[in-house]
Amino acid sequence: MEIFYNIIIATICVAILLVYYTWRVLNWAWFRPKRLENCLRQRGLKGNPYKFLYGDLDELTKSIVEAKSKPINFSDDIAPRLVPFFLNAMNKNGKSSFVWLGPYPVVLITDPEHVKEIFTKNYVYQKQTHPNPFSKLLAQGLVSLEEDKWAKHRKIINPAFHVEKLKHMLPAFYQSCSEMISKWEEVVPRETSFDLDVWPDLQIMTSEVISRTAFGSNYEEGRIVFELQQEQAEYVMDISRSIYIPGSRFLPTKRNKKMLEIEKQIQTTIRRIIDKRLKAMEGGETSKDDLLGILLESNLKEIQQHGSKGFGMTILEVIEECKLFYFAGQETTSVLLVWTMILLCLHPEWQVRAREEVLQIFGNDKPDLEGLSRLKIVTMILLETLRLFPPLPVFSRTNKEEVNLEELHLPAEVLLVIPTILIHYDKEIWGEDAKEFNPERFSEGVSKATKGHVSFIPFGGGPRICIGQNFAMMEAKMAIAMILRKFSFELSPSYTHAPFAVITIHPQYGAPLLMRKL
Repeated sequence: MEIFYNIIIATICVAILLVYYTWRVLNWAWFRPKRLENCLRQRGLKGNPYKFLYGDLDELTKSIVEAKSKPINFSDDIAPRLVPFFLNAMNKNGKSSFVWLGPYPVVLITDPEHVKEIFTKNYVYQKQTHPNPFSKLLAQGLVSLEEDKWAKHRKIINPAFHVEKLKHMLPAFYQSCSEMISKWEEVVPRETSFDLDVWPDLQIMTSEVISRTAFGSNYEEGRIVFELQQEQAEYVMDISRSIYIPGSRFLPTKRNKKMLEIEKQIQTTIRRIIDKRLKAMEGGETSKDDLLGILLESNLKEIQQHGSKGFGMTILEVIEECKLFYFAGQETTSVLLVWTMILLCLHPEWQVRAREEVLQIFGNDKPDLEGLSRLKIVTMILLETLRLFPPLPVFSRTNKEEVNLEELHLPAEVLLVIPTILIHYDKEIWGEDAKEFNPERFSEGVSKATKGHVSFIPFGGGPRICIGQNFAMMEAKMAIAMILRKFSFELSPSYTHAPFAVITIHPQYGAPLLMRKL
């Protein structure tokens, strides 16, 4: 009899658990999305009807695949190639509309005042993370932290990006650029142009810069991190366009196993570099002026000042910050440089003006900090490139609570997507020439060009603006100045215009240019 009762009790428990988890799944996949959809419609927003589990993911994926299959002309808008689904949704339902990423509603934000509020109130509008834990393997660190933890990490990392510290990194910029230019000088014959795809070399050069500025004398080991991070980024983009089924990360799929293997290699490589550095510091060696040295020193000061390790970062957190610096720093600058060179091919008059400025300021001397800060024309060109080809085509945030975003009344936990590319190309903000290359618009600085609006956001905005923007701009100025002194360049007949997003905006078929020695 007792066994019988135990079986009944066990059966009831299993039934209760089954009902509970069935309700949770149904709520996640249907009831909650439908509640949010009704709420958004009641508040005046238009959008597609929610479709069970998948939402608009099928259409979104198809639109990206279709866009990627067709190159475009230089006169064409690049937004339909980068964010085709978002663009179609806004054309159909208005600028403030919503779409579905699986069971999650996405409200599209393009009004500069809304953008300003979202970026400024970083404790209300927080970073959105993909529910798949594997998406975090690329890099976490500062970019994914919130509230007090974010503030702690920002404070510890800040010293590494002070102008005085960046000054000490200029030799690393110069050495890496010199190596790339020497390579080009060897392959480009004198008095004739040579067809060269500059994209792989720019990626290698910027990864060398990161390796040297992050890890100093250990930069050879840092190269391994770069190659692994590139591969991991492809997997993360694949994940971002799929629905995460809870628990699927434990399945031994080919992708899961490969991502874990890459992560293990990255962790091992960076930990080995950190262990060497800590051992040297314990032996009395002074801290180096590379990112890792500054970071470890700043971290130690914070711990000593408060007398507790809780005020500093753990070794695992230092590793994550190194991974983030590696990926974000290399990607941002390489894409900025490749699109700058392509735009200067299309607008040779600006290439001539920039070269004249570089020769006037530096002649044949090694570029220094003071001279780089005086490169007005080069700066205007880089800013206009960042407007036309922002490193990140979209930013995303989520609101923790119900909020009033001016006239938009939003329920809690809605995904807010800011399509940078659409804001940067908006004729109402930038004028009729918004889609044209016109560096002159930045002749009096960003504030004048944007008329005080938050409409130029290549590095984000507010308290969470990219900590490495000065690093990226200084490196880009150095590289462009050194390239312009040695080469003139125009587009190769084999160049195909096909910008596409691998987190940042890449040239899908590379950047073959006709290089000529000067």
